[in-house]
Amino acid sequence: MVFRDKKSLGHFDLEATELLVRSSIQGVGTILLEEILNHDQGRWPGKIKNGKFKEYRNKRLQTILGEIVVNRAYYYDQDTRTGYCPKDQELDIKGTSFSPGLRRIMARVGAYRPFGIGHDDIKELTGLNVTSKEIQRVSCKLGKDVNKFHKKETPDNIIPFSSKKTMYICMDGTGVPVVKSETQGRKGKYKDGIAKTREAKLGCVFTQTGVDKDGHPVRDELSTSYVGAIETAEEFGNRLYTEACNRGVEQSPKTCVIGDGAPWIWNLADLHFYGAIQIIDIYHAREHLWEMAREIYGTDKEKIKLWVKKRIKELDKGEVEKVIAAFKKLSPANEQSKKTLQKEIGYFDKNKERMRYKKFKDQGLFIGSGVIEAGCRAVIGQRLKQSGMHWSVKNANNIIALRCCIMSNRWEDFWENRACA
Repeated sequence: MVFRDKKSLGHFDLEATELLVRSSIQGVGTILLEEILNHDQGRWPGKIKNGKFKEYRNKRLQTILGEIVVNRAYYYDQDTRTGYCPKDQELDIKGTSFSPGLRRIMARVGAYRPFGIGHDDIKELTGLNVTSKEIQRVSCKLGKDVNKFHKKETPDNIIPFSSKKTMYICMDGTGVPVVKSETQGRKGKYKDGIAKTREAKLGCVFTQTGVDKDGHPVRDELSTSYVGAIETAEEFGNRLYTEACNRGVEQSPKTCVIGDGAPWIWNLADLHFYGAIQIIDIYHAREHLWEMAREIYGTDKEKIKLWVKKRIKELDKGEVEKVIAAFKKLSPANEQSKKTLQKEIGYFDKNKERMRYKKFKDQGLFIGSGVIEAGCRAVIGQRLKQSGMHWSVKNANNIIALRCCIMSNRWEDFWENRACA
């Protein structure tokens, strides 16, 4: 057929030939795979504690090669009045019509791409037909499994920790658009007062061994791991603390917590990471200076720039008291500006020990939260905050779990754990 087409077209169509060969190989593969899985003729060689053999049942199974039929022995437990096929458990196909290999592909696509177009990607890349709804179901189910996997993790099967490393714990939150039923009774930031998002909390743990030739801290390659979910601060704190413990925080000679000014971050830092160096992201602190200057000087760009420039120099030296003194010399034009000024004075006074930036830099420490901010965009924003998306909290958390697993370089560990379970 290939040479016939060449004759009729006048040239060799390599793309069509590739697809034809792939389809043929997959066809042969389904026959071979089906023979391998049914070599036992469906019989179950293991011991059955409870249950009586009733019959053999066929199951249609979608695999990465195509559809096959698996023959399995079916047993019925009179005590529990339930039927089951032990072979399904062995092959990891219980409660699903998709093989582990195909589910892995579907979940990977679902973690990165909108469900509505994910099926096109799988069709293009593998030649297999699955629906967007099937991708969603499989992705969310495996997201649940990832959460279970993380709960079972121990320091022995994750990124090794060296006692010479400084460990960083970073936290932040970002809004995820959700369906209306998930925001009932919640106040929003919009003028109508109705919430349209729920906050997804994201945490990351990474390590630093040294600095570069200019004295700037260097994050250890492949040391960053993520955890996250839409949940209470208390639940998230336990999640992040478990991750940090598994990563070796108890062996760390120096631990730093970096975040913005959100009170929940520092409450968790005090609770779970007592004694750690606490650092307010310097860029977040500088943004407070710009906001205050705009509030006082309005549209006078030169005055704004001059005032902020002086304050940044003071802040970079960790001289927070001078920044606060400069705030107190400002003359607010109205009651609203006066309230804003008092709020900012309170912010810098409360966090002054977290803003000793010169001291932190002299120790070769990170003073910015760029890693976690980039994580919020990469882990959550790029997948869950696309135009038109509205999530249930359950499905959002499942996809967040999948993406944290992948971006923490634990995808292979997760699947290896499933194979051994």
